[in-house]
Amino acid sequence: MRNWKRLIGGGFCAISMIAFLRTAAQPMVPADSVIDLPDTKYLALTFDDGPKQGTTDRLLDGLKERGASATFFLVGEWAAVHQDLVRRMQDEGHQVGNHTWSHVRLEGKTPDELLQEIQHNETLLQEILGGEGYWIRPPYGVIAPELVNLIEVPMIKWSVDPRDWESRNREKIVEAVLKEAKPNSIVLMHDIYPESVDAALELVDRLQQEGYWFVTVEELLKLNGIEAVSGAMYRTGE
Repeated sequence: MRNWKRLIGGGFCAISMIAFLRTAAQPMVPADSVIDLPDTKYLALTFDDGPKQGTTDRLLDGLKERGASATFFLVGEWAAVHQDLVRRMQDEGHQVGNHTWSHVRLEGKTPDELLQEIQHNETLLQEILGGEGYWIRPPYGVIAPELVNLIEVPMIKWSVDPRDWESRNREKIVEAVLKEAKPNSIVLMHDIYPESVDAALELVDRLQQEGYWFVTVEELLKLNGIEAVSGAMYRTGE
């Protein structure tokens, strides 16, 4: 765990709030560490299309080492194969979300087709993790407007997209995120590419040095006083 500045004044309340929001919190800040609330900056890293053995597990190792949380929007077909990684995500304080069963574009779909893609994955996640109402990231960030009223959970898009799937280049990914990221950003990445994992861990290292705290999307919204609404699409924590 990196050494943090001593918690002072209202900063302790911010850290307590993060701990309260988590069912399985990331490692708590040591008692002799500190952060000043006015300078506290939150950012949500999100990862799509996994889980994948060899990359997702390495990412989880790195996030745990750094005391950072993230949100994983899982494709059901892969979650069914790597259920151990799905359980580990929840156990280590990350948020798990629904990225449909087979990563289909939710445009041009009938209501029945849409619900089947979402519900199939929802059922799997319930079987693996318990609970219900896993938040959704529609593949490609789009959903037919006439189908939105069928969605019974919040939907999450993003405000920073380094197009890691396209470049597959660690340096370019890092540069793109650093150029666009600001407090309360939601960053889109993919945990199925080794270069993306390398970039994500480098970003955590660099942005933690700038005072950023890495939280889940749900935590990010709550820390900003936002009560997520079913069927609404959120792009940032503001």
